[in-house]
Amino acid sequence: MEFFSRKKTPLFFVIMLATLTTLALGQTRVGFYQTSCPRVETIVQSAVAAANRANPGVPPGLVRMFFHDCFVNGCDASVLITGSGSERTAPPNSLLRGFEIIDAAKTQLETACPGVVSCADILAIAARDSVLLAGGIARWQVPLGRRDGLVSRAADTANLPAFNDPVDVQIRKFSDKGLSTQDLVTLSGAHTLGTAACALFSYRLYNFNNTNGPDPSIDTTFLPTLRNLCPNGGDGSTRVALDNGSENRFDTSYFGNLRDGRGVLESDQVLWGNPTTRTFAQRFLGVRGLVGLTFNVEFARSMVRMGNIEVKTGTQGEIRRVCSAFN
Repeated sequence: MEFFSRKKTPLFFVIMLATLTTLALGQTRVGFYQTSCPRVETIVQSAVAAANRANPGVPPGLVRMFFHDCFVNGCDASVLITGSGSERTAPPNSLLRGFEIIDAAKTQLETACPGVVSCADILAIAARDSVLLAGGIARWQVPLGRRDGLVSRAADTANLPAFNDPVDVQIRKFSDKGLSTQDLVTLSGAHTLGTAACALFSYRLYNFNNTNGPDPSIDTTFLPTLRNLCPNGGDGSTRVALDNGSENRFDTSYFGNLRDGRGVLESDQVLWGNPTTRTFAQRFLGVRGLVGLTFNVEFARSMVRMGNIEVKTGTQGEIRRVCSAFN
């Protein structure tokens, strides 16, 4: 079932939410490139749209990339750096996709506004645009002004939220970054888009916790589907939709799938098993008796909050000429 997929939130309301959050944090701001590179958002949007036309499965990975970047030493594009021992080489980042989209946008921006727009800001804009292409809210304003980091170490990814984290660990990791439990559930809703490799969840299908059986939280009618897609001992790189039946639409069906025992990742499904996180999911689904939450609005708000984690501004860091390498 699809919820709210065609219900659009008034643009002025979304802009107001994002702007008020930004003013409160005082780190980045909407319109940062208004005079120095006024076409920045148009150029990035064009690069994301071109990638979407070529392969609609790739742009949704930009939200995940932005998440992985922000949770490791802040939103500073350190995840884009290549080379031995960089964040990009770490196991949690080995399956990230969409680097070529950021590179394409950066190439165009270096022609239009050389040395002006940071790779960190390009990634923030591109993540927003990937949601728009999937039918998300009309548009939310992305506060800009981040600078690119000077450090990228694989070892620093050790505390990234993981696909098998229990709820209490997920809550702690988000809290450590200044994000609430509601932010956790809301941003997990990004899994309404995109896919996951079988290697990240096939253990749930055959020998969960050494029981020689499946994870009991998986819907028994859904289990054969997952096993067909990910045979025991099969290709771990095979990709499976995270939001069964709605992987290319930005909507609340992800939360409906958690309710029905059809969460693909363990870290997703456990959100329904915890009373606190389940309540937020139920509010997104409009469960009677609870104060409802509009997913589109709350997702924009949480993305702005996440986008301000430990940002580098002013004279901190640098503006890279090439996103995959330090200057």
